[in-house]
Amino acid sequence: MLYLVVYLIIINLLTCILYGVDKLKAIAGSGRRTPEKVLLGFTFIGGSIGALVGMQVFRHKTCHLKFQVLVPLFLILHIALIVFVYIKWFM
Repeated sequence: MLYLVVYLIIINLLTCILYGVDKLKAIAGSGRRTPEKVLLGFTFIGGSIGALVGMQVFRHKTCHLKFQVLVPLFLILHIALIVFVYIKWFM
């Protein structure tokens, strides 16, 4: 369980940072932007909380329907998986 917690902390921090860096690149208009596939990929593999935080703090991708739907959906999926793992391992 400790490994899962450490993984979730790291992936959420990385995801939030990715959203912030992409926003900075969008403002500056320079450098290669992070593809939406990468942002959503990090969100899918456990970074849904980091994505939500990044979207709100950096005001990034908040108007894109794809992100409005998928990020909360992934968060619900992650919560369900955590509950399932907790019940399976500790009950």
